[in-house]
Amino acid sequence: MIIVMSPTATQHEIDNVIARVTGAGLKVHLSEGKLRTIIGLIGEKKLMAQLPLEAMAGVEKAISVTAGYKLVSREVKSEDTVIDIGGVIVGGNNLVVMAGPCAVESREQLLESAQIVKNAGAQFLRGGAYKPRTSPYSFQGLEEEGLKMLAEAREITGLKVVTEVVDIQSVAVVSAYADVLQIGARNMQNFQLLKAVGKSGMPVLLKRGMAATINEWMHAAEYILSEGNFNVMFCERGIRTFEDYTRNTLDLSAVAALKNLSHLPVIVDPSHGTGVWKLVTPMAKAAVAGGADGLMIEVHPNPAEALSDGSQSLTPTNFQTLMHEVGLIAAAVGRKMA
Repeated sequence: MIIVMSPTATQHEIDNVIARVTGAGLKVHLSEGKLRTIIGLIGEKKLMAQLPLEAMAGVEKAISVTAGYKLVSREVKSEDTVIDIGGVIVGGNNLVVMAGPCAVESREQLLESAQIVKNAGAQFLRGGAYKPRTSPYSFQGLEEEGLKMLAEAREITGLKVVTEVVDIQSVAVVSAYADVLQIGARNMQNFQLLKAVGKSGMPVLLKRGMAATINEWMHAAEYILSEGNFNVMFCERGIRTFEDYTRNTLDLSAVAALKNLSHLPVIVDPSHGTGVWKLVTPMAKAAVAGGADGLMIEVHPNPAEALSDGSQSLTPTNFQTLMHEVGLIAAAVGRKMA
């Protein structure tokens, strides 16, 4: 349920409503817009039904939200959420780029990659220290040693670090080194992990599950927000379909759908979305034209020698080309590189 306060509601009246609902055992999310204040209620419906909310001073109306996701919905917050990650703004008119290798392989490889993406204009360094792979025999990552290398690269380049957290036990250690916690596709519905990153307060990049609907994806985000963490970004990375030319089917319609349904920023990963490096730049441009707030791109100094995902990784030259062409599209749709 959401409570829409009157445009003339005083702070005292708003405080009274909050005190009344919290006293009844409900949690609240306060959204203060330019014209109105909206109070989102979280908790059991029977508790909400017992409160005569529309009779309280300053309340214009109380609306029942039928969807299972409330905090994620534009019904609760009409304005786009803007997230400040150490001075880098995600959302609004800004366009951010998260780039780097699929996996941290060595200190030399990572520092070279970081310098490449920094020089080309990216704001975030992506790289996996923990790598959940389909095969147990594939490269699994350098774990905490990889995290230390990511932190060193941040210190040298100033790039913010986004890296995956794979289980509850690793949330604390990854949070100590990273700026953004990534929830991978395989963990999108790992609800205990979602709660843990919600409690961490860290910015979260929530990737779409391999066969997840938009409804399921938004419910996954709701788990994080319901723990009080509103610094969440969606990441479209393709879904599994019958098509086998590409690694996944990149669903760019999801960008427009999420923008209509939710206030949270949307990032697109055309590298995992296609699995084919020649398709990454065209799909990156399409994503920006379609309203994405950012891109996640795999870049490697020498893709032919990459320990994972070399076939979808861009060379330094190709990444520079992508950044130039994406910049032109961004300017055309009223975006600026963050």
